Parts: sequence; structure tokens; C-alpha cells
Amino acid sequence: MDQGTKENPWTLVTAPGTSEYSMCRDEAADPPALVWQVGSTTLKYHLQAIEDLHRWLMEQGDWVPLGAADEGKPAAEGTVEAWGRDPGNPVGGWYGLRKGYRGRFGMYLPPLLEAPGLAELTHGKRNNSVRAVSGPAA
Repeated sequence: MDQGTKENPWTLVTAPGTSEYSMCRDEAADPPALVWQVGSTTLKYHLQAIEDLHRWLMEQGDWVPLGAADEGKPAAEGTVEAWGRDPGNPVGGWYGLRKGYRGRFGMYLPPLLEAPGLAELTHGKRNNSVRAVSGPAA
């Protein structure tokens, strides 16, 4: 898989289509990380978030609101954002690795699952949702 490297990052767009950002894997980081560049801001999340979020969405079996929120703001219950901070998730809390920039998981990770066909997203101006599909689209 060539895409998703530092030399060839994924270029993604938020669900409402308002922001473009790049993301790549950093498997040498401790712990291995997803690194996103949003304007001049760098965000880092556990690399395992890709598989973990897909698995969790499969378990939900239906549409789940994204619920994106900054780290200092509460996440609405039942959203991707809330799951990305929940002590019961596979990493035991925040998927975000950079304190002060751990939020917005629900904004930036679902489009990465949509790109290879692991998930479907709604693309309205607000209140978007995601649901898993069983594997890459044909």
C-alpha cells in the first residue's frame, strides 16, 4: 500500500466537504501513529484506530453520529467522538496522542474509513453520520 506514507499521504475531506487535510501512517512512532496535517496543525492518533473504529462501527450495525468536538468540550453520547475518548475502548481512553489536540476524532478519522470502502458517510452541512461496511467496496 503506497498511499498513507509520509511521501504519499492520503488526502481527505471532512464529511461536510469544508476542509481538506492529509494523513499518513508513522509505524516507527511509539506507539504507532496516524499523523494528520490540518492547515498548520499536526494531530496524532493511535494507528490502531483504523481497525478499532471499523470493528466498533460493525458492532453498532447502523448509522452513528460523528459528534466531533475539541478536546476541552464534552462529546455527545453514542457518537464516534465519544467512543474515541471512552475508557472502555481498546486503548482505554483517548485515541489522540497530543495533549490539547486529542479531540476531533469524529471529524477526521471516518473519512479515512470511507476512502477504501470500509464505511459510508453522510455529507450534509452538519450532523453527519457514519456506518461500517464489511470490507472494501467492489
